Amino acid sequence: MGYAKMLRQVAIVVEDDPIQRDMIALLLEESHFDVIQCEDAETAALAVKMRHPALVITDIGLTGKMNGIELAQYALDCDRKVRVMVISGQRPSGALPDGVKFFEKPIYPVTLLREAVQ
Repeated sequence: MGYAKMLRQVAIVVEDDPIQRDMIALLLEESHFDVIQCEDAETAALAVKMRHPALVITDIGLTGKMNGIELAQYALDCDRKVRVMVISGQRPSGALPDGVKFFEKPIYPVTLLREAVQ
């Protein structure tokens, strides 16, 4: 079990709604990710820097000074190989950073997992 645990990729889930955050985290944990849950982008930015995730899933509208699109850019600036998914109830008003995928809420578990487990 210890060896298998080492092979798990880190995913960061950033969502200010605790129910949605927990649901996404549970799906990812069942798909063999170690999940770090954050309710704001500033906390998530620290996690990105310290844990080097393979996947970041973030809402656009977050509490704090940084929004999800700015967090997505920060994550890519830290590691160009990180996969970033932005989810929101509304389409972003501007362009997303290159390589960032957008999904409109509600995001269905099958869709989320298909993108997360690549």
